[in-house]
Amino acid sequence: MTHAEIVHFLKNRLEKDLPGQAAHLEMAPQPVDMRRFQPKVPSNHRKGAVLLLLYPSNEGVLFPLIKRPVYQGVHSGQIALPGGKMDKTDPDLFYTALREAEEEVAVQSRKVEILGKLSELYIPTSNFLVTPVIGSILEIPEFVPEEREVEQVLPTGLDLVLEPSRKKRTILQLAERLELDTPYFDLHGEIVWGATAMILSELEHLLREG
Repeated sequence: MTHAEIVHFLKNRLEKDLPGQAAHLEMAPQPVDMRRFQPKVPSNHRKGAVLLLLYPSNEGVLFPLIKRPVYQGVHSGQIALPGGKMDKTDPDLFYTALREAEEEVAVQSRKVEILGKLSELYIPTSNFLVTPVIGSILEIPEFVPEEREVEQVLPTGLDLVLEPSRKKRTILQLAERLELDTPYFDLHGEIVWGATAMILSELEHLLREG
């Protein structure tokens, strides 16, 4: 599908019931931390949003992933979507996603059309309830990584998410006594796993419908 066709399809599809947990489980590390799927998240959870920004190019429809720098934290060095914590002054999570994308990779938020959102996903390790927001822009953005938060911007072909060969598994050693049998997307030679892979899995489900 072209960029315009995908935008039209998603605008309508995102208003209906979403695959949610079924799609998330396909890319969830094993053993599954079922705290992700409890009916109620902890009352002290933090809210956040990420932006999945679709744009046209000569290579097809792309979206940006980012590589986090190495730091003392649970998401150190990981591949992610631009996004972050909701500020008290943010009117809603759509605004959060746009603000964070502008801060992290210099997306011009005023040029972004919001298409809707995917299913919320709870991340137990950081106590975040993340809302994935899908947006569209009609030009190739001039990404500028914010050096403290983004090591590299990785423009990614949307079609890659649909390639079965991109889905792989590995054993991740996260701590001395913690090993996870981890499904992931092999993108840019990087292991795209965890919440980002689960979000992309739900998007994949929708695109296959289209």
